[in-house]
Amino acid sequence: MDTKKLRQKILDLAIHGKLVPQDPNDEPASVLLERIRSEKERLIKEGKIKRSRKTTKTTGAACDKQEVPFEVPSGWVWTTLDDLAFYKKGPFGSCLTKSMFVPKSDNTYKVYEQKNAIQKNEFLGSYYISKEKYNELNGFAVQPFDIIVSCAGTIGETYVLSETPEQGIINQALMLIRLHSRCVEDFYLIYFDYILKEEAYKESKGTAIKNIPPFDVLKNFFIPLPPLSEQQRIVEEIERWFKLIDIIEQGKADLQTTIKQAKNKILELAIHGKLVPQDPNDEPASELLKRVNPKAEITCDNGHYPKLPKGWCLCKLKNISLIITGSTPSKSNSAYYGGKVPFYKPIDLDAGRFVDSSAEYLSEAGKAISRVVPIGSTAVCCIGSIGKAGYLIKEGTTNQQINCVIPSEAVDSVFLYYLCTSPLFYQELITLSSAVTISIINKSKMENIIVPLPPIEEQKRIVSKIEDLFGFIKTIEESL
Repeated sequence: MDTKKLRQKILDLAIHGKLVPQDPNDEPASVLLERIRSEKERLIKEGKIKRSRKTTKTTGAACDKQEVPFEVPSGWVWTTLDDLAFYKKGPFGSCLTKSMFVPKSDNTYKVYEQKNAIQKNEFLGSYYISKEKYNELNGFAVQPFDIIVSCAGTIGETYVLSETPEQGIINQALMLIRLHSRCVEDFYLIYFDYILKEEAYKESKGTAIKNIPPFDVLKNFFIPLPPLSEQQRIVEEIERWFKLIDIIEQGKADLQTTIKQAKNKILELAIHGKLVPQDPNDEPASELLKRVNPKAEITCDNGHYPKLPKGWCLCKLKNISLIITGSTPSKSNSAYYGGKVPFYKPIDLDAGRFVDSSAEYLSEAGKAISRVVPIGSTAVCCIGSIGKAGYLIKEGTTNQQINCVIPSEAVDSVFLYYLCTSPLFYQELITLSSAVTISIINKSKMENIIVPLPPIEEQKRIVSKIEDLFGFIKTIEESL
């Protein structure tokens, strides 16, 4: 079940007047709108807000039916943001810079940031300005119950300030909305969060970073306004549905956690020799290892792998594989890039068991100066996202954040991948990693990690069993 789409469908029904039945006894929204407009005029006369330069004194005229996005039920009216609220974007860039911030004291004022809206918490943040700067920028000052809106990057996230917010101003990444009447707040936020936000993305400027569209665009947004009683019924119905969806999503989250735990348990059983039965006819791993690598060091049981099955042995990772660290061809030479050779980076390893594509590709010239890793290698991230691993089903190269484990004849390539993704191997990587600003595990440390090695035939049986079990789990995941 796609719960995100379900939420959106419920909201679409609500906005179109199809979520709850209409009641002919409800006071029409037109009457409500006139009260809000009267309140707006009062605020203008008292000098608490200014009239928009592009609007005149409201006359109560309805929106042109030819301009509205869709038909609304009887008793509803279309209105605009200007009718419902005062709104203002934060100060222009040079008006507020970090050089103007001062340490918090009894005579300073808070600078509200985007994270206050995104994380729904007005207490976050540590930026303050002096009283003099606050007086200079008091046109951007917040008031009780103001709505702050994130305007860049993660746009359209809203938060309603409390009755007693800390005195301060909004920064450049926020927009302030102050409703003329709070009676429509709940329904307004529903519309803004889920409808206006979509429109904002369509109209926003920029590519990598989106921004709230300019006010001339916002002014043109039409807002459907139901009767106040119906608004209350709509909000109650949405909350009822969303609580049910929350339960479903929590169940999905719990199941995802259980699935992850189940996969880890399967891998744990596998590398301890408890997933499939042993076959006394299998060639012992120690004999195979000595034949493939006469210099291999076979060790005794350690704390991680006590009492391994007969026929198994322990050895260093370098005894059953070749480990190479990737590199990045010079970015200044464009001839190295733009070909068909995968250039794997940590983000590409999200594909896990079937890594065959990358976000960036090298040319043949770039390949020629790089360390090429064959199909069947396991790429392990060893800088930053320690332990993220992927099994390469297409030859390619990697950047310096990745150590590639290339299997020898002593180990099945897929078994080696599952070994490198097991919880114990991950924990070993974390233990061995060094961190100053970013976690790193070097090649030599990784080479000397002690791993269990089953007979080659048992390795194949283990792989077959893991993939059967993981396939069943995938079926469950796809049904969520």
